Amino acid sequence: MAERLQGRVGVITGGGSGIGLATAVRFAAEGAKVVVVDVDEAAGKAAADQVGGTFVRADVTDQEQVEAVYATAYETYGSVDIAFNNAGISPPDDDSILTTGIDAWRRVQEVNLTSVYLCCKAVLPYMQRQGKGSIINTASFVAVMGAATSQISYTASKGGVLAMSRELGVQFAREGIRVNALCPGPVNTPLLQELFAKDPERAARRLVHIPAGRFADASEIAAAVAFLASDDASFVTASTFLVDGGISGAYVTPV
Repeated sequence: MAERLQGRVGVITGGGSGIGLATAVRFAAEGAKVVVVDVDEAAGKAAADQVGGTFVRADVTDQEQVEAVYATAYETYGSVDIAFNNAGISPPDDDSILTTGIDAWRRVQEVNLTSVYLCCKAVLPYMQRQGKGSIINTASFVAVMGAATSQISYTASKGGVLAMSRELGVQFAREGIRVNALCPGPVNTPLLQELFAKDPERAARRLVHIPAGRFADASEIAAAVAFLASDDASFVTASTFLVDGGISGAYVTPV
């Protein structure tokens, strides 16, 4: 594995499982020091131990806890070079706009969108002082296309992440800070497995629209994050970085 991230410090929210865990493994393999952030203490600590990193338990919707995350990263390792703002939820009560209640709407917005705002707000001053940094915010392919199998608050939150990332990428480009929105297609993670176990018909309906013919593996998304974090992506900022097996480009899929 090329050590493109040697000597750098990466903070990963939602790092205890799925894409976050796969990215922690990839970052460590490429030489980075990793700070794993998760609300699940057991999963987060196990992930940090696996990669020889540091675990910080935090609710990413709480501003003080978010600020403490980056303070801990800086105090422990001396810099904050990469922020992968990845924590997110997709609960079953977030469905069609006709059936999704306001409490479900607000909870998804808080975790998926407000947390990214809080993380960016907290980490940017560290990167400004360093004169460099890479922020990768997890949006989704649903931020660029519509679905009849709706998760209305999830979709809206990811659209917000995409727009915010674009604006921050432009605003801070001349300070050496890159901000990109990662837009994965459906990924074979515990979150997707839980959702589709409850509705196999919905899973089958979605799978047929992916030209690649399968869901992504979390390690494939982690590889894209590592690229965006590295100097190989030095001219990539304010981008909608789609890693979706072709789903957003498809009119019809092959037979």
